[in-house]
Amino acid sequence: MIRVNNRDEVEWEEGMTVSDLLERMRYTFPHIIVKVDGEVVPREEYDTRTIPDGADVRVIHLIAGG
Repeated sequence: MIRVNNRDEVEWEEGMTVSDLLERMRYTFPHIIVKVDGEVVPREEYDTRTIPDGADVRVIHLIAGG
């Protein structure tokens, strides 16, 4: 299991990448920061960075305001 944003649990699959998780969770925000077990994942690694079973993932979408 992968825990997302300290509330959702997602079934882990071998080889699951950050992009796979974002797609599964339907996160389509244009500006997202992803942390896996406390480490920020650079956007250019979303397609290749795999998520280990039992990981704590935080997905934060940035909102502009004024």
